[in-house]
Amino acid sequence: MPARLEIEGGIPLSGTVAVSAAKNATLPALAAALLTARPVVIENPPGLADVTTLTRLLERLGATVTRQADGATRVQVERVTSSEAPYDLVSTMRASVLVLGPLLARTGVARVALPGGCAIGVRPIDQHLKGFKKLGADISIERGYVEARASRLKGARITTDLVTVTGTENLMMAAAAAEGTTVIENAAREPEVSDLARLLSAMGARIDGAGTSRIEIEGVADLGGARHRVIPDRIEAGTLIVAGAITRGDLTVTGLAPEHLSAVLAKLEECGVTLDVAADRVRVRGPERPRPADVITSPFPGFPTDMQAQVMTLFGLADGLSRVTETIFENRFMHVAELARMGARIETDGATAVIRGVSAYQGAPVMASDLRASAALVLAGLAARGQTSISRVYHLDRGYERLEVKLAGVGARIERKRS
Repeated sequence: MPARLEIEGGIPLSGTVAVSAAKNATLPALAAALLTARPVVIENPPGLADVTTLTRLLERLGATVTRQADGATRVQVERVTSSEAPYDLVSTMRASVLVLGPLLARTGVARVALPGGCAIGVRPIDQHLKGFKKLGADISIERGYVEARASRLKGARITTDLVTVTGTENLMMAAAAAEGTTVIENAAREPEVSDLARLLSAMGARIDGAGTSRIEIEGVADLGGARHRVIPDRIEAGTLIVAGAITRGDLTVTGLAPEHLSAVLAKLEECGVTLDVAADRVRVRGPERPRPADVITSPFPGFPTDMQAQVMTLFGLADGLSRVTETIFENRFMHVAELARMGARIETDGATAVIRGVSAYQGAPVMASDLRASAALVLAGLAARGQTSISRVYHLDRGYERLEVKLAGVGARIERKRS
């Protein structure tokens, strides 16, 4: 039977909760193992559905994936046995497209199904494909598959039309094994991009400028293995901090990198949330009622689109009117209708949502539509009066490792059920 979460709300969270490794850094790190015949070891992979899907895809391509006694995952691709990433795996997770660049660089050919895995809007990979063409690949799309061929990739200057995280990562991996120097202009600046650059450098790549809008990669003929510890998940950290705030709790979130959350922390302080920030932890104390605020999502270091639904849920309890403008994805207000079932007063007009705060949410049966929407519903359920039942929580499992267990450990009455 499909799982659901049952939450009895209204309990302030207190205690300490640790953040897992970042899903959005783990996935490109795993894909980078395709670039070498030697082992790549990820020290702290999160136990997430998307990570499992990508490891299954790597095994389909010829990788040997083993879980070590210390919890690390060892990936070795001594020989690529297939250059096709099939639809049955790629359709469940858009990040599967990250194998395209490494496959092309390693074997000169790649056939990857057009990605899926999310309901929040069209996320085209045209910037990836334009970049690969600049590197000398022949690209075609046939029957739902991207087909790419290149006898040897050549370094080039690539300027993306828009900032794309997975596009930057895909092109970085391909360029690391290309002949000559590649410059990526308008590159994504996200911490996950810098983390991938750190792994590629440990494998022998020569990369300058990661974390800025201009990344320069000098290709090398032979990349080696490496051992890599993935950065903390900044979106999980932000979600847990909002959980402390929305329940009027006193919660300490550990194992995070506050510099990756600057825009989120600043907005929460604007809402009246008390934050004590240290090197690797944040203590959050929620106000009796948040102050209203406005948010406009933008690429890093701006306010992350992946935190938009969570802060909108907090704004829903504010004393006044707030606005959220979504500039990244065109269909990312799918949680609004479900929050309305719990008493939220939210009106949407195109890319803007206007939130008129209410004094309390009421528990209700609701349905998750995507990963971050499911997190928003959990937050609403934690704050609500009465019981909330959230169905389709498989969305949540794609990006949060044992979230209900972590929340229960700091006082939440939350349980996963099947019936």
